[in-house]
Amino acid sequence: MPELSHRRRMLVLAICCMSLLIVSLDNTALNVALPSMQRELHASTAGLQWTIDGYTLVLASLLMLAGSTADRIGRKRVFMAGLIVFTLGSALCSVAPNLEMLVAFRMVQAVGGSMLNPVAMSIITNTFTDPRERARAIGAWGAVVGISMAAGPLVGGLLVESVGWRSIFWVNLPVGLAALLLTLRYVSESRAPKARRPDPVGQVMVIALFASLTYAIIEAPNAGLTSVLPFAALAVAALAGLLWFEPRRDEPLIDLRFFRSAPFSGATVIAIAGFAALGGFLFLSTLYLQNVRGLDALHAGLWMLPMAVPTFLCAPLSGRLVGSRGPRLPLLIAGVAMTTSGLLFAAFDAEASDVTLLLGYVLFGVGFGFVNAPITNTAVSGMPRSQAGVAAAIASTSRQLGQTLGVAVVGAVLAAGVSVSSYRDTFVSAAVPGWWILAGCGLVVLVLGAATTGTWARRTAERTAERLEATDVRDAASVSA
Repeated sequence: MPELSHRRRMLVLAICCMSLLIVSLDNTALNVALPSMQRELHASTAGLQWTIDGYTLVLASLLMLAGSTADRIGRKRVFMAGLIVFTLGSALCSVAPNLEMLVAFRMVQAVGGSMLNPVAMSIITNTFTDPRERARAIGAWGAVVGISMAAGPLVGGLLVESVGWRSIFWVNLPVGLAALLLTLRYVSESRAPKARRPDPVGQVMVIALFASLTYAIIEAPNAGLTSVLPFAALAVAALAGLLWFEPRRDEPLIDLRFFRSAPFSGATVIAIAGFAALGGFLFLSTLYLQNVRGLDALHAGLWMLPMAVPTFLCAPLSGRLVGSRGPRLPLLIAGVAMTTSGLLFAAFDAEASDVTLLLGYVLFGVGFGFVNAPITNTAVSGMPRSQAGVAAAIASTSRQLGQTLGVAVVGAVLAAGVSVSSYRDTFVSAAVPGWWILAGCGLVVLVLGAATTGTWARRTAERTAERLEATDVRDAASVSA
């Protein structure tokens, strides 16, 4: 890629941030719209889960495929395709006549979304060649997530109350079109010097694992365990297939050798637990504020600000702490805050007063603000530079998988305990097991944050890196021979 002027590089960064903004804003704003969608589309709790999980499931399944495809055929080309598909999916969501079509169109959105975030990160990495400038660019990129967390509930509430829930998807259309035209004009094409080969068998098994596991969890309360047992068996078979097949490939979709590194394994599980907590927290809070407290979408969005604002403020602070002191302290803060928040709701009836409800939201916002930055840093800690991108992609997939499972598990627990005839009276008690699950997720972040960031953990990462580098050298020698 030719060296670009400072102004051109800033414009490329702005274009990439636009793509992240519409994806992130769409997700956070959609949560506020769930009760309105439930009423208009006559959706069950499971139906609401699928409007969230249909998107995150497809996203998690295709992130690594989209990244490797962009490296192979061109990042600009894949990025533009993602913008087109995401914008088209948004337009289709806005006119969905029923819940089933809405879920299907959300999946179309996700296909486009999978081509945006990982590819945009690759574009930024290749555009900003100076390490310090690249770090600032990635910091600005990460701040967009905080902005969407803070603005999403409020923007979503305003749109739902003034126009209707369908307007949430309209916002994506002009932004997506503008990003597409600017990408065509200002972003240069780039490819990886040596792109990874496709792994279609591994990709199919990943999709089978994620889809069957999510379906079994969501549908179990309604369909019964016997009906979902074949899907649970499929998930187990897909997992066993991955564990058997992937180590036998030269360039697997998921390199299982990475998991010999304690920091990488810890970061993967922390990402799943942290984002499961986020998905479950937003799902429970939105339904409680509107369906139990009777708030409209706008006031529910305002009530979410005590969670969103600390997330926005703590995310850059977490990044600076990771840079200066390593990932352990931010992860410990995140674990304590998220666990305490979950316990307030699970054991101390935080909903009983505005003060404790506010405190629970603030604590969760602080915890989530601190957890995100260390994940990628910990995942790539000690990895060879040639493998850092793949490690970061797996961490990103873990985030999406975590959010999928959080909504699936917490929603299933809620659906099993809530009574349709007396929804308001039974919601709070039915949500208690869900809050215990979120507290458990926070405890996982705390324990693994302490266990996988110390001296022993760093030594496992170094040994893993040495093995990976030795393998790369042998492969290069065999190719040249």
